[in-house]
Amino acid sequence: KETATAGFDIASYTGTGSARTVSHSLSAVPNWMILKDRDASKSWVVYHSANTSAPETEYLLLDGSGATTDFAGYFNDTAPTSSVFTVGTGSDANASSDDFIAYLWSEKQGFSKFGSFEGNGNAAGPFVYCGFRPAFVMIKDIDNSGNSWLISDNKRNPFNVADDRLFADL
Repeated sequence: KETATAGFDIASYTGTGSARTVSHSLSAVPNWMILKDRDASKSWVVYHSANTSAPETEYLLLDGSGATTDFAGYFNDTAPTSSVFTVGTGSDANASSDDFIAYLWSEKQGFSKFGSFEGNGNAAGPFVYCGFRPAFVMIKDIDNSGNSWLISDNKRNPFNVADDRLFADL
């Protein structure tokens, strides 16, 4: 189910409708979190540590193409810690009596890397150094609405990785 060694954890919790903390087992501060209400058809709420200079005040939606939005209702404007994350009063992250699932990742050297970069307008784009050759990359334009989450991997077409892309929100 979860392992701090791999930098991944799955936490389930029941919403209260009031701001609260939820325990996790990463033993590190999460760099990326995805929250989902399992009882209702609601959006997948995303936290990313490099989203803005104050990522706990912002959110993205995994099933949407919108830009970063400021809203205290999802993370209560509170940064996650090595043992808990905070949910606010927003129903997509904490509806009273609904069951939620949270997927959490922390960075592990040589295995996972989380960050941000600025585009440069070149066809090849900027070079982003990860310290290893990634098998899975997910990118989201956080400044502009209407741009999908781009996913590339090296498993579906290992001969020409750039040809096969997925879009999380489509």
